[in-house]
Amino acid sequence: MHSLRRRPYRTLGAALAAVALLVGAAQINSSRASAGAEAPSAAPPPAHAGFDYQIGGAYEPPDGVRIVTRDHTDRPADGLYNICYVNAFQAQPGAEDSWDPDLLLRNEAGEVVYDEDWHEAFLDLRTADKRRRVAAKVGRWIDSCASQGYDAVEPDNYDSYDRSGKLLTATQAQQYIRLLSEQAHRRGLAIGQKNTPQLAGEREANGLDFAVAEECGEYEECDAYTRAFGDRVVVIEYRSAGLRKACDGWGDRLSIVRRDLGVTTPGDEAYVRQTC
Repeated sequence: MHSLRRRPYRTLGAALAAVALLVGAAQINSSRASAGAEAPSAAPPPAHAGFDYQIGGAYEPPDGVRIVTRDHTDRPADGLYNICYVNAFQAQPGAEDSWDPDLLLRNEAGEVVYDEDWHEAFLDLRTADKRRRVAAKVGRWIDSCASQGYDAVEPDNYDSYDRSGKLLTATQAQQYIRLLSEQAHRRGLAIGQKNTPQLAGEREANGLDFAVAEECGEYEECDAYTRAFGDRVVVIEYRSAGLRKACDGWGDRLSIVRRDLGVTTPGDEAYVRQTC
């Protein structure tokens, strides 16, 4: 499908911040475990609520916003429903060395296979052992999301199998995301299906609680999500025409925002944020 997710290249400072967050998460986890605390039940985002998509950098949420998505290296917003973004099916650009070499998808020639649009190496989900190992690493990010106080997690690139030159399959993607769902739910987080409307009908079997749909107005796919998730759908559009179609069809039911393609922060000349 057409995934337009925009994640800026992570600088060294952001990487160090991520390490600090993981250390803090481990300390909080240890404290909670010693206290015998139990994770709260997962709840999906509120329906038809003000929404902002801040994966390009955190900033003060605009008035009326009740739901915010931020990268897992950023802190959640106080007093709002917070969704934690993780790149779960592909390696961030330049981050291949942070993965065991055998967990990067390779072709018959032994070459790492990349998502050509984003220059991100696909993660190898072709065996149960590799799915388990990838899920263990991503699971630590999910743990960090929970420890920081996020309410939900958004694992990106669920549809990477569709761009892998048939090296990966939809079945493997679903087997893997079930592992992430189990981890999220153990930590009291809801988990969202990112894009991939062709698998929305399997949401219950895959343990998915809500949907994050990029450009479902633009491509007339919002109904594929609402059939499976009801009103538990948050929508990001990147063009004025897409926002108009999403608002005309679903503005009284879904949480909808238009952002700029770079998902920039206020003050950047490219910054765009519009709602219905």
